[in-house]
Amino acid sequence: MLGKDLLGLEYMSRETIEKILDTAGPMREIMHRSIKKVPALRGRTVVTLFYEASTRTRVSFELAAKYLSCDTIGIASAASSVAKGESLKDTARTLAAMQPDIIVLRHPLAGAAALLAREVGAHVVNAGDGAHEHPTQALLDLFTVREKKGRIEGLKVAIVGDIAHSRVARSGIWGFSRLGARVFLAGPATLMPEAVEKTGAVVASLEEALQDADVVMMLRLQTERQKSGLLPSLNEYAVLFGLNRDRLGLARPDALVMHPGPMNRGVEITPEVADGPRSVIVEQVENGVAVRMAVLYLIAGGGSRHETLD
Repeated sequence: MLGKDLLGLEYMSRETIEKILDTAGPMREIMHRSIKKVPALRGRTVVTLFYEASTRTRVSFELAAKYLSCDTIGIASAASSVAKGESLKDTARTLAAMQPDIIVLRHPLAGAAALLAREVGAHVVNAGDGAHEHPTQALLDLFTVREKKGRIEGLKVAIVGDIAHSRVARSGIWGFSRLGARVFLAGPATLMPEAVEKTGAVVASLEEALQDADVVMMLRLQTERQKSGLLPSLNEYAVLFGLNRDRLGLARPDALVMHPGPMNRGVEITPEVADGPRSVIVEQVENGVAVRMAVLYLIAGGGSRHETLD
């Protein structure tokens, strides 16, 4: 169903996305058992190779693998031969020689996951490559919205903030659009990529994007990727684009508030909104484990034979 690798959502079919979301439901049930483990992928080996700092994505992939009975090995670039100057291609060849089944990669350069996939026979899952895509984040966001709203089709989704540097935004645009949502983008002009309308998303003012929105997704300002001069100051950004209670009032009364984390509280979102009754930020984290369990299970061939999760 998924093919050899999961590199992004841009070319993923609606059928495949829905298969992943449907599979994530039973996976979340496993997480609530007293013994959070099933033998579905026993004997498989998953390597997490992270060239960037991560808490949510890395831990959730490693937990997902353990819940499916995989053997897991975590590699951080600072503690590997990468710190000695080894290239990604050489690292890939070294790992391939050890015969892992799945490699989960996060890398600061766009296209790194595709390069790795060409070099190894193992399945490769993109856990974020530069400002390109972060497909499993979009999948967990889709799963969360579908669980809360019962559908994606016809919803208005506002994505607000640093669109230009956000792999979450790119994957989110493809995923939500593919399932029939209307995606509106808002943010400073200096942080809006050129020709983004070609994706089908609508570039709008903050007020237009929030008006009657069903879902409001706030993005972290990725100052580590930005060049100087794109923003006057964090305070001015908070005043002009931060989500507070008054601005949230423009959205529908039952609108969901989302954030991929980590949050800059008081910058892109106020604490009262982040911790408020419409926030599903904590649910996103839980659903991230379930969705990544589904991805590992399906990419390794689960569900293609008469296999059970028990």
